Amino acid sequence: MSETAVKLPVWYWIVAIVALLWNLLGVLGFAGTIMVMASADVQATLPPEMQAIYADVPVWSTIAYALAVFGGVLGAVALLIRKGWATPLFVLSLLGIIVSDIYSFAIARVQEISGTGAFIMPAIVLIVAIFLVWFSMMAKKKGFTR
Repeated sequence: MSETAVKLPVWYWIVAIVALLWNLLGVLGFAGTIMVMASADVQATLPPEMQAIYADVPVWSTIAYALAVFGGVLGAVALLIRKGWATPLFVLSLLGIIVSDIYSFAIARVQEISGTGAFIMPAIVLIVAIFLVWFSMMAKKKGFTR
């Protein structure tokens, strides 16, 4: 059985590149968070309400955050190299986001410290993650990925 070459539309490449850039920004955010969490001196320079956000973050939440950002980067790379395993990576990323958000909003109650605006960026991240899961599934169905 031979594979028929599928010509990819330009918008596929645009979405894949933007997905990679978006997820790389997530890695930068993760790196910044880790640097703050790892340094009591850096935490001491933060306002008290920000210090409260970084105090006692459980390891499972940090692992979920790492899975979210690195799963997203690898999923975007998979799109760029046209691999069907982009979908499970984006699903892993989405699950990491959900678990991390559960800690942030249900347990740590970040919104009580930061206000209701604390929901805006996490909501955007969640919407983008859901879109990327859908997009990778659609790409596989149309034969854009193998």
